[in-house]
Amino acid sequence: MDVPLWLALLVVGVLGVKLIRPPWWLIAVLLLGGYLLADSLMAPVINSLVK
Repeated sequence: MDVPLWLALLVVGVLGVKLIRPPWWLIAVLLLGGYLLADSLMAPVINSLVK
């Protein structure tokens, strides 16, 4: 069974929010920080570390 990555991330995110109940500001900071890091000069460094 092939599941798209966006669907898997959405399910994990929804379950994490429902089970752990982090504050909404923390979720917003993590999403915005991840978006900004992905578009920064650090993206190639992070990509090499992840692989």
